[in-house]
Amino acid sequence: MTIALTGDDLTLSQFAAAALGNAPVALADAARQRMEAARAVIDRVVASETTVYGVNTGFGDLAQVRIPLADIRRLQVNLVRSHACGVGPPLGPAETRAMILLRANALAKGRSGVRPVVADTLCRMLADGVLPIIPAQGSVGASGDLAPLAHLALVTIGEGEALYRGERLAGIEALRRAGITPLALEAKEGLALLNGTQGMLALLAIALLDAETLADTADVALALSLDALRGTPAAFDDRIARARPHPGARRTARNVARLIAGSAIRESHRAGSLDPRVQDAYSLRCGSQVHGAARDALAEIRRIVEIELNSATDNPLVFSEEDEVLSGGNFHGQPLAMAADHMAVALATLAGISERRIDRLTNPHGSLLPPFLTEQPGLNSGFMMAQVTAAALASENKALAAPHSVDSIPTSGGQEDYVSMGMSAARRLRPMLENTRHVLAIELLAACQGLDLLAPLHTGPEAEKAHRLVRSVAEKYTSDRPHAPDIAAVAALVASGAFAALLR
Repeated sequence: MTIALTGDDLTLSQFAAAALGNAPVALADAARQRMEAARAVIDRVVASETTVYGVNTGFGDLAQVRIPLADIRRLQVNLVRSHACGVGPPLGPAETRAMILLRANALAKGRSGVRPVVADTLCRMLADGVLPIIPAQGSVGASGDLAPLAHLALVTIGEGEALYRGERLAGIEALRRAGITPLALEAKEGLALLNGTQGMLALLAIALLDAETLADTADVALALSLDALRGTPAAFDDRIARARPHPGARRTARNVARLIAGSAIRESHRAGSLDPRVQDAYSLRCGSQVHGAARDALAEIRRIVEIELNSATDNPLVFSEEDEVLSGGNFHGQPLAMAADHMAVALATLAGISERRIDRLTNPHGSLLPPFLTEQPGLNSGFMMAQVTAAALASENKALAAPHSVDSIPTSGGQEDYVSMGMSAARRLRPMLENTRHVLAIELLAACQGLDLLAPLHTGPEAEKAHRLVRSVAEKYTSDRPHAPDIAAVAALVASGAFAALLR
């Protein structure tokens, strides 16, 4: 089914369908009418020669330079060309599709003053698979993601480079093969294509979907580790969660309690047990509080992303109802930059506590399991180095979690004197997601090895489903073999959402 872009009601699920899949999109009729009304305002401004930023003036610190009527179209093309100065590796296909989708939807809102054909062209590029080559670096997150969006805009006018059906081509050739007519930019249209937060938003929204999957997976890993370490489920009693009712903590507590319900592995906490432990370590006992804080962070980030999906983020904005054009700062990426920083902390937290549980599973000094989860320690090293890998990844995440949103640097002759660094804040999430995914894969492997070593006792029926998932791609570790293939296979299952689906 075609997704109708209105600028007002794009959902995250629709975003995923179009950006990560190939769901078709098209401009809604109501959006087309709003865009035409806003365009009429811009046409009147041009005709009246009233001074309006970006329509008949220069940009940034050059805003005081008045542009003659004869040069207005050239102004827009020059803007796109001059701002296409990105460097570094290009964004991936999903990230590029997301940027095209989000820019089209922002224009559909009818506040940018561009013709409907501009949004139509973006929709056609999505439908026909014309994906601009967009270098990932070069944006400071205000005025929006200028350099990345300029590389996108270059292709719409038949310049730059694009991928078309897997082949890297000149932008004009990619459009020709797809049967798309290049845009001839009118007043303000170049600025409207560049001036927005769609670079950082594309990366943040994709990262959010992955992070939510990891949060669910972390709960599954926690439940398996708790049972493998013969921990008590008492800490996950809903009465405790209700006494401090943070939504994320309650959800994790419910997840863990449901997964291990019916487990036979409880002897170490029964009366008369030989287990000397009085309470479980924090990485187990406080799992719902720690995972829950990450969950609550992701819930807030989702709220921010859902607002931004349907926001007008360029400048100036056109209010056709009052026949006014107003300059403001909706292009500033601070809300998204801070959200990306918050997500980075959440990911570092999930990976950090997971690594601590891996250590408890493998460390012979307190696990009540064979050293390093091998039945022949010494001859075999077991999971010794797998824990080291998890430690390396968790520590890397800590460094990557350093905030970007406070690292402003003035640009454009001091006119743009406080910027968000939102694009770099969002770009660093991908390696953090990969690190966290691999740490959780190692924990799932280690926890399942611990459960196997407790046979014939079994975990709960729901947790056993997760155990079978792991064993479907990685057999029990009986003697030393490379861990890397097992980690990769389980990480792929994590990325697919297979473990997260167990909680639905």
